[in-house]
Order: sequence, then C-alpha cells, then structure tokens
Amino acid sequence: MTIRPQDTATRDSRRLDGIWDFALDPDGRGRDEHWFAGPLPDARDMAVPASYNDLVPDPAVKNHVGDAWYQRTVRVPRGWAGERIVLHLESATHRATVWVDDVEVVSHEGGYTPFEADVTEHVTPGGTFRLTVVVNNELSFRSIPPGVVEDTEDGRRQTYWHDFFNYAGLHRSVRLHATPHDHVTDVTVVTGLDGSTGTVDWSVRASSQATPTVAAILRDTAGRVVEEGDAALVAGSASGTLTVPDVHRWAPGDGYLYDLEVRIVDGEEVLDSYHQSVGIRTVEVRGTELLINGEPFYVRGFGMHEDHDVIGKGHSDAHLVHDTELLHWIGANSLRTSHYPYSQDVLDHADRHGLVVIDEVAAVGQNMGLGGGIFGAQGYTTFSPETINDESREVHAQAIRELIHRDKNHPSVVLWSIANEPESDTEPAEDYFRPLFALTRELDPTRPVGFVNVMLAPHGKCRVSQFADVLMLNRYYGWYVHTGELAAAERAWTAELEAWAGDGKPIIVTEYGADTLAGLHSEPAEPWSEEYQVAYLEMNHKVFDSIDAVIGEHVWNFADFATKAGVMRVGGNKKGVFTRDRRPKTAAHALRRRWLAADRQG
Repeated sequence: MTIRPQDTATRDSRRLDGIWDFALDPDGRGRDEHWFAGPLPDARDMAVPASYNDLVPDPAVKNHVGDAWYQRTVRVPRGWAGERIVLHLESATHRATVWVDDVEVVSHEGGYTPFEADVTEHVTPGGTFRLTVVVNNELSFRSIPPGVVEDTEDGRRQTYWHDFFNYAGLHRSVRLHATPHDHVTDVTVVTGLDGSTGTVDWSVRASSQATPTVAAILRDTAGRVVEEGDAALVAGSASGTLTVPDVHRWAPGDGYLYDLEVRIVDGEEVLDSYHQSVGIRTVEVRGTELLINGEPFYVRGFGMHEDHDVIGKGHSDAHLVHDTELLHWIGANSLRTSHYPYSQDVLDHADRHGLVVIDEVAAVGQNMGLGGGIFGAQGYTTFSPETINDESREVHAQAIRELIHRDKNHPSVVLWSIANEPESDTEPAEDYFRPLFALTRELDPTRPVGFVNVMLAPHGKCRVSQFADVLMLNRYYGWYVHTGELAAAERAWTAELEAWAGDGKPIIVTEYGADTLAGLHSEPAEPWSEEYQVAYLEMNHKVFDSIDAVIGEHVWNFADFATKAGVMRVGGNKKGVFTRDRRPKTAAHALRRRWLAADRQG
C-alpha cells in the first residue's frame, strides 16, 4: 500500500511526465531479451500520461495485445542526498513491472490504483538512472476486469465483456519523491458530528527507528490552528481525537476542507511532516434514505468515464476542470467512477467542490450471460473452477483493499461499489460476493456498501442484493426492452421499482439512458433521435418521482465514449447527454431544467 507523494517541509517530489521512449512487444520477447538493460529497440515517442492506443494512426498500436515498454532517463536531485527515494506510479493499466537500470524494483497487478518502490539503494542523488516500465494490457479470468486472449489466424485477439474500450498505458503521473528515513506511511481520518461540534479521529502509521511523538495539527482554510494533539508512536502507530467547535461541515455543494498536518517529532526536531485534507461530515443509511450530515440526500448526476479523444484514459487537468464546470452547469451533485477508480486528482477536485462520489472498483464484465447478449455468444460459465474462481476473488479482494486504502479519507466518497453488473442470480454468485462485502465493511465500517445490479437479475431473483446497504440498479426500459414504446416501458419499470422498494432500502438508479446521435431529429420521437432521448429521460423521471424509495438518478452517460467496434456501437457508445467533445445534446438542457429546479426547491 502507498501514501501519495506531496511536497511538505520535509518532503519533495518530481513529476516524470512528458515524452518517453516507447516500443510495442507483441511477441513478448522483451523480458527474455532484457530490453530494460539498454535503449528500447525501434523506440518511438509516447506521451505520459496518456493511453497509447489512439496516439498513433496504426491499428497495430490501437489494438495491440501484450507488453508495451516505456523508458526514460531520470536525474535525481542532488539535494536528496541522505533521503529515502521512492518511485511512485499512480496507475499502469492493467499491470506493470518496473526496472531501475538493470534492477527490477516492483511489479503490480491492477490498472487503476497506485504502487511504488523504494529505490534509495539503486540511485545516486545528482546522478541519473534509466527507468523502464513494461505495461501489459492482457485480461484473463484472473484479472479485474476479466477477459480472454485468443490466438487467431490474424494474430492474438483480446476478448472482453465491458462496454468501453480497453485503453492501456501509463494513464496517470509517474513521480520520484524523497522522504526522511523516519517517515509517515499512512494517515486515516474518521469524522463525526455532535450538533455544532465536529470530531476528527486520526491515526498514523510510521516507519521510525526511534520512539518519537506524532503531533496532529488541524487548521482551517485561513491557516488558523483549530485544534491540536499528540500521541506517542508505539509499535509504528499513533492515534487521537481532535474536537472542532462551531465546525464548518463538508456538505454537497460546499467542499469545505480543513488541513490536518501530522508530524513525527523527536524532541524539538520535526522528522517528517505530511498533510491530509479533512472534510468533516457523516454518512448514514436509515431506512430508505441516504443521509449526509443527518440530512436526506437525493443523488443527481451521471455515470462517467475517464475518456477523451486522443488521450483515451489519460488524466488531464484541463479536461477535469471542464467536466466539473459542466456538472455544475447542468445541476449535477454527484458522479459514479464507472467502472474503475478514477485519478486521485478527480477525487481531490470532488472534495474541494462538494461533489458526491460513488467509488467503484474495476470489477466489470463478470457476467457471461450479459456478455452473450450484448457482445456476442461466448460459451463461458461466469463462476467455475476454470473461469472466475477463488483465485479471481482474491484479485478482486486486493483491488477492494487498494481502493479503500487510497480513497478512505475523501469526504466526497459516500458509497463503495464493489462490482458493476455481475452475474448475481445464482448460488455461485452469492458465494463469490458474500466474503467481498464482509471484507469491504471490515476495511471501512463508516460508509455504506453496494454493487450495481443488472436487469438479468430482477427483484426476486437477485441473490447478492441482500448484502447491499443501498440498491443500485441499471435499467434500460424503453431502450434495450420496450424499445420505442415508452408507455409500456413506464408500466414495466414502475412495477419492478415498486417491488424493489418493498425491500426497505434506498434505491439509486445508477444507469438509465438511450443512444442518441447528435443532430438527428425526428417527429414523432424515434430511437436514436435527440427528441427520443429527452422523452425517454422524462418517462424515467416520472417513474422515479412516484416511488419514495428512489433517492437518486445517474444518467448513463455524461458523455459519449469509446468502445470496441461492433454492430451495436457506431463510433462508440452514444448515450452521453454531451458528445465526446462535450457539446450538449438537447437532453442536457432538459436535465438542467429538472436538476436546477430541484436545487431551488431543495
């Protein structure tokens, strides 16, 4: 597990983003031939961070299956002499191995969570080293998400069952950072409210050769000290509670953040300093309500994707700011990180802007019945010794551990989603998910837990929803079923939602949407037209408004996004209310009227 690099009074970091050398390795020769031991053969330029798939107009790059190599020379600041030096990668999709010069320093499984290596013994301050990263994009039944690689007459082909393009590469920043040898390794905060008083329970883990004290200092946005305390570091950990009178709560639309500085102190000497932003708020499920700070919260927003033209899933601060501004414009108060953990920069931004987040692990495509229906017949059983099995579940569990470890301190995160649209109507599915729900609650007892249910497991047949605190439903009445027949869709949808409401849990409709070709108009409204998208959404809203247990609506999708080619996808998935380049369709204006009116009433 990692702690994010930052610059403090005792720490320093350098981004290694930019143009790297890059080489594809479709035959998998690079590891045996030790490509890490020298310049990459036939290297070309590649941007980091970015997906590599769309940066070169070549199908061999776009549809590559296997290893892809990145390399650059790194100079270590000479002022880091005597410090602990760490290499940190925020993500490498879907797995990676890293070398410093000729030494392998770390490998990691999972494409969307960070990992790091202590390279102190392998680098020299003031000198340079050769950094090589091999990223592998192959999916199997042992990966999250799953897939199958097949050898065909035309080469290796990756089959996968998630409805978005399998972008790969170094999607987020790579950093080199320096810390003291006595250093903070983890910070956890849990906040509470008692009237106008807030509490911050803090715990720190540290690596130290001494037995120093950990000091905790909480400051408001003006930099004033609100409260402070300290505790002895015993067996590598320390903890305490800070009390905040007249607290300024973090709330939807009000991203107020305190700054918690934790210091490892030995006498008068500060050995290490680390800062953690803190939003003081509470989250609770009570009956059919989701409460934030004791107040019912109605979820309005989108399932989204990290997806843009050219850069694919590469993180971009400019795109982040633009997307957030569009969320504010349309009246959204939340998003789901469908279907993988987003960049930490996205969650930091959500914290600061009071955006509520449903945080989702990258478990998508675990449903061979759905795969057969949408992506073509494939003949696999979802859960079996040969397909998704106990080993797969451990990979899934590790992904949950890493997600919660990374995002546990974000006040914007109010709900964990541990899978999207898995098979959930069978006994093997129940056995697979039972321990994963238990693990999630053990790791974080402060937030509700759920998963996203698909239409193949309707009310009365789903065997996994029993474990969920919040019911999250993806439904496409009026699109995939009752296509173009909105009256029939309304009746069927109302009947199913009323059945779910009888379970006495809050319901968030996490996906509802209709593919829409921007600029296509029809009267009367017909599927694929902008008019039909508006009519479809209005029908859904009528149903939601009639059922008290529905406490949220997330349109699928915020914007059109890339998928693999197929007869059901013309240039990608077109369910966005914005185009892929963020131009609003008519539906965006309709949603804005509904959601802003709700704000005025609320």
